[in-house]
Amino acid sequence: MPSDSPSSIPPKAKDQAKKLTVKQERDARRAEKVAAMVAEQKRQQRNRRFAWIGGSVAGVLVIGLVIGFVVSSAKPQVDPASISIGDLKTYSGLTSNHVTGTVDYAQTPPAGGDHAGVWLNCGVYSEAVPNENAVHALEHGSVWVTYDPAVIDEAGVQKIRSQLPDTYVVVSPYPGLPSPVVASAWGNQVFMDSPDDERLGEFVQKFWRSNDAPEPGAACTGGLDAPGKVA
Repeated sequence: MPSDSPSSIPPKAKDQAKKLTVKQERDARRAEKVAAMVAEQKRQQRNRRFAWIGGSVAGVLVIGLVIGFVVSSAKPQVDPASISIGDLKTYSGLTSNHVTGTVDYAQTPPAGGDHAGVWLNCGVYSEAVPNENAVHALEHGSVWVTYDPAVIDEAGVQKIRSQLPDTYVVVSPYPGLPSPVVASAWGNQVFMDSPDDERLGEFVQKFWRSNDAPEPGAACTGGLDAPGKVA
C-alpha cells in the first residue's frame, strides 16, 4: 500500500502544489480587491442616490417655503366697494353723449357728462387739458387727478405721480380749482388740501378702471395727445 507521507511525494509534485498555492493566494487577493472596488462603487452610488434624493427634498422644501412666504406676505385684494372715503362727492344721472364744441359742466373739474368724440390719452400733462376729452377718458375708467399750479409745486406733482398707476390715469394742472388737489372718476370726486392726503390712494383703489364707468376698459391710448404731455 503506497505511503502518503511527505517523504513519499515526488519533488516535482511538491513544487506544483506549492505553485498552485501561491496562485490561489494571488487570485484570492485579486478577488478581494475586486470585491472591495465593487463595494466602494456601490457605496458611492448609494451616496449619490441619497444626495440626489436629499437635494430634491430640500429643493421641494425651499420651493414650498418660498411659495408659503409669498402667499402669506401677499397683500390681500381689497373689495373696492368696501373702501370708504371721507367727504366723497358722488354725482348721479350723468349723460354720456358725444358732442362737438365746449360743454358747460356742473363740477369743476368735471366728473362726467357729455363729452368729445375723441378721448384724451392717459398720461401726465404740464398744461391744462380740454375738459371734453378728459371726461371721455373718465368714461373709459380712468382717474383724472388735477392740481392748482398756484399752490402745488413740482415736488407736489411728483408726490401725486408716485401714488398713481402707470396707465388709465391723467394728471394735469387746473387753474382755479376749489381745492389744491382734486381726484375725479366718472361720477365721483374727492377734494384734498395736499398730495399727502391718504384719500388719494384710497380713491385710486376704489375707482381706478372701475366697472361703474360707462365704458370700463376701453382704450386709454390712440386718442388725443393734448399740448404739454410729458409722460
